[in-house]
Amino acid sequence: MQWTLEVVVVPVSDVDLAKVFYADKLGFAVDHDTDAGAMRIVQLTPPGSGCSIVIGRGVGDMEPGSLSGLQLVVNDVRAAHAELKARGVDVGEVMYASREAGFRVAVAEDDLNNSGFVFFHDPDGNGWAVQQITARP
Repeated sequence: MQWTLEVVVVPVSDVDLAKVFYADKLGFAVDHDTDAGAMRIVQLTPPGSGCSIVIGRGVGDMEPGSLSGLQLVVNDVRAAHAELKARGVDVGEVMYASREAGFRVAVAEDDLNNSGFVFFHDPDGNGWAVQQITARP
């Protein structure tokens, strides 16, 4: 039996502000925006992803900004970093992760496959990572 992760609820305080951030700044597709009074569900999907996020009103009990460890995967973290900066996202430097030293700022010689990351937060403080994976073991 296959088990697939399809949706992750991301707690936000301002649905419209979060929708603009995820759609316009990150480039997520807006799958639907359903307002049913007490409940509003906005589903967005990162380009190429099989998993979506849901933001909204009445969709969960987590505090806005309390989610961390969300991770997107790209094949070129440097290009992703440049794109996020160009879209106005406050994103950290490209980082290199090593078993010996932990995270440090990446240099040109670093092989970033499985080891290259950038980090950012949404307007509420939910934490995201972008990891480069160009080949899987």
